[in-house]
Amino acid sequence: MLTHEEVERHSSRESCWIAIHGSVYNVTNFLDSHPGGPEVLLRCAGKDATDDFDAVHDIQLLTQSLPPSACLGRIDSGTLAKSTDLGTDAPLPDKNTPPPLTNIINLHDFEEVAKQHLSPNAWAYYSSGADDELSKRENAQSYQQVLLRPRILRNIPAVDTATTILGHQVSLPVYISAVGLAKLAHPEGECALARAAGKEGLAQVLANGSSIPIENVRKSRVNEDQPLFCQLYVNRDIRRSEEHIRRAEKAGASAIWLTVDSPVVGKREMDERVNLAVQARDNQTSGAGVAKTRASTISPFIDWDILTWLRNLTKLPIVIKGIQTVEDAIMACENGVQGIVLSNHGGRSQDTAQPPLLTLLEIRQYAPFLLRSRMQIFIDGGIRRGTDVLKALALGATAVGLGRPFLYSLASGYGEEGVRRAITILRQEIEANMVFLGVKNLSELGEHLLNTARLERDVARSVKL
Repeated sequence: MLTHEEVERHSSRESCWIAIHGSVYNVTNFLDSHPGGPEVLLRCAGKDATDDFDAVHDIQLLTQSLPPSACLGRIDSGTLAKSTDLGTDAPLPDKNTPPPLTNIINLHDFEEVAKQHLSPNAWAYYSSGADDELSKRENAQSYQQVLLRPRILRNIPAVDTATTILGHQVSLPVYISAVGLAKLAHPEGECALARAAGKEGLAQVLANGSSIPIENVRKSRVNEDQPLFCQLYVNRDIRRSEEHIRRAEKAGASAIWLTVDSPVVGKREMDERVNLAVQARDNQTSGAGVAKTRASTISPFIDWDILTWLRNLTKLPIVIKGIQTVEDAIMACENGVQGIVLSNHGGRSQDTAQPPLLTLLEIRQYAPFLLRSRMQIFIDGGIRRGTDVLKALALGATAVGLGRPFLYSLASGYGEEGVRRAITILRQEIEANMVFLGVKNLSELGEHLLNTARLERDVARSVKL
């Protein structure tokens, strides 16, 4: 049994020991390999890092990331200072109990409650956009520029919201986008998202940076047919990406979502101001924000040839996430992918990048044949209402992805039931507005039910086809 004096002596870059769940680990040689950057570990040096670790990781990650020799022995955790004692990760004071879910009537309500109850770091990581956050705001505002043209006297006794995503039947044209570090919102993280998705009949995309291993998330499925897609960021060490794909296949993933809209990390200023890494005691260097440190392993050196590499590894359907121009949408189709996601990374990458809904209009104007192709077109960013979903589908999208809203509904202690409440709200809004539009099923939606004149003014006048 180690003593707290022994552990506390190893609190520098030269010798860094941390305690997790009563076991002491020597992570000195892992500092520069840690996806979150060395400062995150150095802040925990010589301390009990259990709370920090559990906030973002599953215990299985220890055996996957560290050799057996890194475990030095056991310690009474109560004798060590906690890494969270500095306060940067502690949740905001819970001045008010979160309202009951019955009081939450739209997705904006979830966001307001989450802002009050998430830790400062979690809120900054989830909500931040790049630079001046213009793209983040424009994503939502673009939907407000498209108006609906309701039809009357249509006799709609019931509506059918079901559709298929990559051949998988879902109850709504909505999926849970890849969201990293869901455990910052709730201890059950991605597993709670998976259970909610299964019970509500939705698909889920599991983030490359999921805080819970895909094997555990897969076990949280409600049934064997529940679709779980796996996100892929190509790692600078290509062997890590190969292993990621092999694990995804073995765990039963239904498709690979190749994410390409963040070859470098956007300047997310809120995330950088309120960051996980406090000044490391040995070098007094402040760490970068969560997003920047976690994305340091993403390779910016890939091109369209990466699809050949990917197809040599897997037969799973491939979706390219991050299409922002009609030119790249055409190239994706020519390269034979099964789907694309029109996305600017939620306004988190390049600020002033055009909103995805505008990209969809661009496709309608310059390459309408894509809307009739076998390639499914998905879209995300700024979607908060059932009307937003219907507008995207009427313009040719197959389904829409939501990320932040599901994280917000997971937070504040709501967990799985919060996510189900968010889905129910969307479902009710979609169903009611289908009746207003006079359609019985999603296939009856079309551009004739929209007035897109305001947004069409912003469609690019010059493209290079």
